[in-house]
Amino acid sequence: MKHKIVYMGTPHYAKEILQTLINAEDMEVSLVITQPDRPVGRKKVLTPPPVKILAEENSIEVLQPNRLSDEGIFEVIQSVKPNFIIVAAFGQILPKRILDIAPCINLHASLLPQYRGASPVQQSLLNGDEKTGVTSMLMEEGLDTGNMLEKMEFIIPEDIRLHALMQQLTNDACTLTLSTIRNFSNIIPQKQDESQATLCKKIKKPDGEIDFEDAELIYNKYRAFEGWPGIFDAKGTKLDGVALIDIKSKNDECEILSFEEESVIVGCSRGSLKIERLQPSSKKAMSAKAYCVGRGLKVGNTII
Repeated sequence: MKHKIVYMGTPHYAKEILQTLINAEDMEVSLVITQPDRPVGRKKVLTPPPVKILAEENSIEVLQPNRLSDEGIFEVIQSVKPNFIIVAAFGQILPKRILDIAPCINLHASLLPQYRGASPVQQSLLNGDEKTGVTSMLMEEGLDTGNMLEKMEFIIPEDIRLHALMQQLTNDACTLTLSTIRNFSNIIPQKQDESQATLCKKIKKPDGEIDFEDAELIYNKYRAFEGWPGIFDAKGTKLDGVALIDIKSKNDECEILSFEEESVIVGCSRGSLKIERLQPSSKKAMSAKAYCVGRGLKVGNTII
């Protein structure tokens, strides 16, 4: 017997899980619900979500409501008579009348109750956590507060950045989705421990600004904000190719400690970093050494 699925999701993470459901012989995705097309890039080109593109390639009906409470959405979902509603990075809270149609299972990229909310993968990197993972959970009206079904844990390598960690958790979420659906009748849902719950917010561009107080914190921001918003100083100069040299040395903030080929070693109040590239605001990126040479900066000067 095939499991009839209504699927809700939006970005690449959700697209990969949808692909897994489409590929599975015992799953039938009858309806996909995703966010409306959004303007993307400087030219604001109206762009469909990755989930929509994949669904249409597989001739699956797609709905893109501004809100799930919009007229007619409940009726369409109900008419499909799904066995499960699967949700991954969808971006909207499900109203109770939809939650009541069928078991609603969310694939959340953290080890709940840790990091409920919009940016769990970034938060695990920002905090320098040793492990993270994916949790499948039964949805309720709260934000990521429902009973947990299954978990997959992943030990975080010290040098992994956002994109690679996201891909790892995406792969694990695909595996967990099939496991949770197939074993659903045998799983005993576990309540979340509210005393351990934490919430993470949506990332905004100003979050990428750094000072030079703590090298480890800067490096963790660099890992977490790969792609966007990146990390930059108060003047808007972007830092890239950042490596953690040490976390204990005492230095003057922004002091140039040494040059290493095209890179520069910069001191923080605590610890030091190697920086390969710098990009001043509204200018092209250049090697950190070229940046310093162009400004007459030597060992002992401050780089910013």
